[in-house]
Amino acid sequence: MRTDRITIGAERAILEDTLDRNRAALIDTVRGLTETDARRRLVASLTTPISLLKHAAAAERIWFQRFWAGLDESECDGYSKRDEGTFAVADDESLADVIAEFQRASQRSRDIAARYDLDDTKHNPREGTVSMRWTLLAMIEEFARHAGHGDILREQLDQPLPPI
Repeated sequence: MRTDRITIGAERAILEDTLDRNRAALIDTVRGLTETDARRRLVASLTTPISLLKHAAAAERIWFQRFWAGLDESECDGYSKRDEGTFAVADDESLADVIAEFQRASQRSRDIAARYDLDDTKHNPREGTVSMRWTLLAMIEEFARHAGHGDILREQLDQPLPPI
């Protein structure tokens, strides 16, 4: 992770910097992996290194494009349903493609978030009334958790356990 983090100053700058650091940490978990290793399933769920990024890109679209910007699914730049499809990676998508997709979705999220004050609110059917502040914090939490998942998967790939 970057070491030049923002630790004092405006709340928004700190939140946005922390979110960007977690986005970068998630990408760092896949850097240097082969296409095969990026798709390797090491756990029972659909979670693979590449699918974590695919899921994160969908989370960006779900919260910022669909929820905050009010875009229809057809107007989003990729998958934006809240289901297991967020982890689906097509066979013809490379790791570089999925990293670029996540980066594009993240930039669009930044652009959308910039239109709102931290105290602006909207009603979400699942969460109730939420603020932009809450959304940024929820995304920080989401990406930190998934970066941790990515770290564990990467550790398994880099240093496989000896056979029992």
